[in-house]
Amino acid sequence: MFIQTEATPNPATLKFLPGRVVLGEGTFEARDSGAAARSPLAQSLFDVPGVSGVYLGHDFISVTKAEGEPGWPQVKPAVLGAIMEHFMSGAAVLDANAAPQEEAEEFFEAADADTVATIKDLLETRVRPAVAGDGGDITFRGYREGVVYLEMKGACSGCPSSTATLRQGVQNLFRHFLPDIREVQAI
Repeated sequence: MFIQTEATPNPATLKFLPGRVVLGEGTFEARDSGAAARSPLAQSLFDVPGVSGVYLGHDFISVTKAEGEPGWPQVKPAVLGAIMEHFMSGAAVLDANAAPQEEAEEFFEAADADTVATIKDLLETRVRPAVAGDGGDITFRGYREGVVYLEMKGACSGCPSSTATLRQGVQNLFRHFLPDIREVQAI
């Protein structure tokens, strides 16, 4: 098994590509070992000293190391070993019996349903594929009075350049298609 790695815009996060589907549907994020309980793969990664976050996408795994921990040259081999060992064992990526991750509820006024539908379409078709390429994800959380609220996940969570991505990329895209949008904020 050959696992490729890619740098992300977040220096604390590396993207690992195992050359196979990681999650057939949806995504999974664990920002601490307690949240990893639903995923044997994430649990194995949190056993690696220095790992502080795991994000599982369709065909990639983003791993974040804790601030102040050894550099990637020390952490990366152990992460690669944990990923390889997991896939070679044939174990499930997610425990089918575990409770699903709770998603935060969306908020918006019923009168804004058409605007929200356009926002979600733009996120799905134009923004999420680009963000996934950097090892992360971005999801809609709400819309109120011209402000779009989004949640950054994976490599994008805590990334120094995520604010610029939101302001210069996503916000400008939304304003182009929906002039009533004043601002985009991460929550």
